[in-house]
Parts: sequence; structure tokens; C-alpha cells
Amino acid sequence: MIKIGMTQFAAADGFDENLAKAEEQIRAMAAEGAKVICTQELFSRKYFAQIIDYKCYDFAEPLDGPTNTRMSKLARELDVVIVSCYYERAMDGMYFNSAAVFDADGELLGNYRKHHIPEGPQYLEKYYFTPGDSPYMVFRSKYATFGVLICWDEWFPEASRILALKGADFVFYPSAIGSEPDNPDLDTSQTWMDAIRAHGIHNNFYVCACNRVGSEAASDGSGSMDFYGRSFVSNPWGKVIAEAPRGDELALVAELDLDEIKRARNILQFHRDRRPDSYSELLRYECI
Repeated sequence: MIKIGMTQFAAADGFDENLAKAEEQIRAMAAEGAKVICTQELFSRKYFAQIIDYKCYDFAEPLDGPTNTRMSKLARELDVVIVSCYYERAMDGMYFNSAAVFDADGELLGNYRKHHIPEGPQYLEKYYFTPGDSPYMVFRSKYATFGVLICWDEWFPEASRILALKGADFVFYPSAIGSEPDNPDLDTSQTWMDAIRAHGIHNNFYVCACNRVGSEAASDGSGSMDFYGRSFVSNPWGKVIAEAPRGDELALVAELDLDEIKRARNILQFHRDRRPDSYSELLRYECI
């Protein structure tokens, strides 16, 4: 049995204030017994990708910048594993949407860079983020073995299957997802949950989706986004075992029974019966 935790809060205007909000929730979850804790996507800022503005590149920081320095120290102090989601500056003109993972001693386990980069009204991420060049990573920490996929990654089943085959017992999906500006009457929150739960069923492991909440106006006043929250955890059968409220701030803690993974896989033999030798058509660039 292991307890995991995920932040869910509305981003404030200031960088320091957001780091303080994250730390407050992390401390609260650690006090509840959470041993592996994930922050929401790009938690130290409001969602700046609503518009194109080259000055936002200044938000990016190196792997050892202030966000991760603080999260590393916090992991060591609290004896917990922390997934720190941040805007990474690899070099001038090359920026990634990344997640650094710190073990309970504060040491870096690895740095995952988001692979799938979306582009749509007020989700203008291709301007800001280079597609990730890291492998799909499994982190073997003091307390658990898990993977991380960031937001748009969560819609692609191939990525979660790779993490399962690499030995992940659960996957975090830190996100910044909410309203669809060009379809204001469309609520994708249940579709989002169902898609991620399906990955858990297909691979018989836990999935832990972490989202922000609140309304955020574009910096130029051209529009706004409403992030719905609903952070949740589902088990290897796809059942939701913990869910944060829609629209409210909450540090979500859930207990995972890792023995249930083996039981589910012994009953539903998806990994045994897969046929990678027959999937070569997936590697074609043209439509099949």
C-alpha cells in the first residue's frame, strides 16, 4: 500500500505565490501520509500559452532553476518523492514543458519532457514548447515505481503502454485542461477522465491525473480559460477511487494497493496477448 498526492489549485499572478501554494499543498499531503506527490502542469505560472508573446520565453528556467531547487529541498525535508512540473530552458530558442522527479533524499531521478504538443485556440503550445526528446521514463524511487506523462500526452495510448511495459505501477498525468474556447458549450471533463481511465484498464495499473482549477484571463485581455480541476485516481479496473471537486482547490491524497495490479493482470492478460509484430502499420506517416 502506498499513498500518493496531487496538487489542485488556481494559479495566482505571481511566481513566488504559486510556489508557496504548491508547497502548502505538498506539506499538507505529506502530513496525511502521501509519499509520492505530483504538481499540476506548469504550476508556477498562469497558463501563458493562451496568446503568442515572445516575452513569455523569459518564464523558462534551467533544470536547476528556482522551481526545482525549492522542490528538491522540500522533498528532502519531508522525505517524499516530488514530481515538479516546470517550463524548461534547455538553451536559447529551445524550451520544453517538463517534469523533474526528485527522490525522497532530494536527488534528481530524471527529467521528462512532454512529447505531444497541442495547438488550438488558446492552447498555443507549439509556439512555446519543443517536442520532448527524452524517452518515456519510469522512475524507480524510494517508495514506488511510476511514470509521468504531461497533459496532451495523456490522449495517446501508445505512451502509457510503453510505461507499463517498462514496469510502472502507476502514471501521473499533470495537466492544464479546461474550456474549449472555440466550442464554449462543450464540456470535455468526462471525456478527459474516461480516456485516462481507459489507459489504466488497458495496462492494469493506476492512473493519477492532476489538474489546475480557476478562470485565467489571457495577458492581453483577448479571452480567458476555465480549468475544471477534477483531479482523480483510478485503479487497474478503471474505477475512480478518489476525485477532487470540480472548480475547487484541494490537495488530493489516495491510497493505492499495488497488489491489485498483479491480480488484474493475471485475470486480464492484455500484455500477454498483445501482437507488436502486427503493429508495424502504426509507424507509417500516411493515413492507413
